[in-house]
Amino acid sequence: MPVIRLPDGQDKTFADSVTVLQVAESIGAGLARAALAGRVNGELVDISYLIENDAELAIVTGRDEDGLEIIRHSTAHLLAHAVKSLFPTAQVTIGPVIDKGFYYDFSYERPFTPEDLVLIEAKMRELAKQDIPVGRRLMSREAAIEFFNDLGEHYKVKIIEDIPSNQHLSFYQQGDFTDLCRGPHIPSTGKIKVFKLMKLAGAYWRGDSNNEMLQRIYGTAWNDKQQLKDHLYFLEEAEKRDHRKIAKALGLFHFQEEAPGIVFWHDAGWKVYQVIEQYMRRKLWEHGYEEVRTPQIMTRELWEASGHWDNYREEMFTTLSEDRVFAIKPMSCPGNVQIFKQGMKSYRDLPLRMAEFGNCHRNEPSGALHGLMRVRNFTQDDAHIFCTEEQIQDEVSALIKLLHEIYHDFGFEKVIAALSTRPEKRVGDDALWDKAEQGLKHALQTNGLEWQEHTGDGAFYGPKIDIYLEDCLGRVWQCATIQLDYCLPGRLGAEYIGEDGNKHTPIMIHRTIIGSIERFMGVLIEHFAGKLPVWLAPRQVIVMNITDRQAEYAEQITAELQKHGIRAKSDLRNEKIGYKIREHTLKRVPYFIIIGDKELAEQTVAVRLLSGDDLGSMTLSAFSQLLNDAIGQYCRIEGGPSDS
Repeated sequence: MPVIRLPDGQDKTFADSVTVLQVAESIGAGLARAALAGRVNGELVDISYLIENDAELAIVTGRDEDGLEIIRHSTAHLLAHAVKSLFPTAQVTIGPVIDKGFYYDFSYERPFTPEDLVLIEAKMRELAKQDIPVGRRLMSREAAIEFFNDLGEHYKVKIIEDIPSNQHLSFYQQGDFTDLCRGPHIPSTGKIKVFKLMKLAGAYWRGDSNNEMLQRIYGTAWNDKQQLKDHLYFLEEAEKRDHRKIAKALGLFHFQEEAPGIVFWHDAGWKVYQVIEQYMRRKLWEHGYEEVRTPQIMTRELWEASGHWDNYREEMFTTLSEDRVFAIKPMSCPGNVQIFKQGMKSYRDLPLRMAEFGNCHRNEPSGALHGLMRVRNFTQDDAHIFCTEEQIQDEVSALIKLLHEIYHDFGFEKVIAALSTRPEKRVGDDALWDKAEQGLKHALQTNGLEWQEHTGDGAFYGPKIDIYLEDCLGRVWQCATIQLDYCLPGRLGAEYIGEDGNKHTPIMIHRTIIGSIERFMGVLIEHFAGKLPVWLAPRQVIVMNITDRQAEYAEQITAELQKHGIRAKSDLRNEKIGYKIREHTLKRVPYFIIIGDKELAEQTVAVRLLSGDDLGSMTLSAFSQLLNDAIGQYCRIEGGPSDS
């Protein structure tokens, strides 16, 4: 007589073994219709799962996060079923759930087309409407290999051959389609009601460019139509904000095959880059950092001593010179330790806050490159704080306060924290890792931050706090990282003289706040849809004349603005003023100065905003004050243009 405890604490007793579905039916017909799976003693199972002993049970529906994932995974199987029905010689490979959707990879003799996608989606709807039961069965590894060999599914055979032979494998069958899967799955295809195929893409088998190129079909699936509608609106907005498209329209940067993953900065983009860097440089100076610069390439021996060669080698670019192996730095920490070691330090010198805008290279896979968001060459707002164990809490707290200040200035208010703990591949003993992880937990608690724990995601030399920003579309971007390192300073021989007169190894706090300037720029461009705040805009003011009579005065205005550090430019073309305004609106210039005969006669400027608001005529000094107010404390214009 199993006793089933439900999430509300209620116990239900059954005379005999009972399935998850039968428990749902005993609660109510509505719940039984909505049930997709169950969570028995914490483990997700199918609704056909038989409970034979006392257990805790939660019924999973499409309203639950688990339920939505099951819907998406099952829809990936429905996609594969539809493809096999329409294109019998296509081979199926893998079809996982991804964020807000799913994909499935196929091998087929010709490329799928957008027209094929329409046919496949229609077939999926037909199969869903048939409400085909989905059943689970187990097979031995040998039987599974024979089964898929008979079907000609060679990729499935390769997957199974990599699975240990002592395991029995689970398979899900719907109609004439069977797929290898651990489950759980929906009880029948009729539970899949709201989905859409999104796009086609190429993907190498097992992510290896030496293997066959497969065809990937992406889709999305939801519990109700409104969720799908909201998601499609989100994608539409995200597409409009794609930083690569906006960059092309604004002339900020470009990429090309001759330098994959490395940015070609144009004048406008480089201006924004420099404003960000100078803002960060000023903030660091205000908070007691020294700025340093370390070599771009250093010998293999240093990277071996730091542990990077054994733990990070595959992501490093290397070169040979005079029979010595050098590595282009993927990060700045070993170089910063070398500076710390120059001259014996005292405990009175700590904490020593050492910052570097480190120009780094990492050998990212070509398939992972994505605009500014994932590049091979980038500059980090890197810093390393050398301190005593007693100083850790104060330093981490100061870092959390500083990153809040900086994110606020850039227009971000919501942050999300995560604590990443020791990875399997690491340096240092467990006692040091215990101490480091507890130190970061205490800092998070002290500063009132809630966090998620990401087990095993720490750096190889220490645990870390990752800080994520939320943008205007609710997307999260990982930017700041605070890593507590008890290992690297000792490996590289860093020491200081303590208050007791003995030598000690400093603790090293690795930290970035915006992460890489490149990626942070990409986030900013998408967050603001290219309409950057005035202090960040590559062109802050465009000065336009109406006729040639005002050209000289317009040039004088531009020169005066430029003299005081305002990023202004003249547009003196012989075009109608409406045409000029439309063109510079597309360029997202925040302020338009329009010079006509009236402004020329009165020695004033007519000011309009990018939004279209007309601020009327004013003196140049009044406009300067307006700019100062808009820019705020970020980078004030000293003095400002005069009216003379």
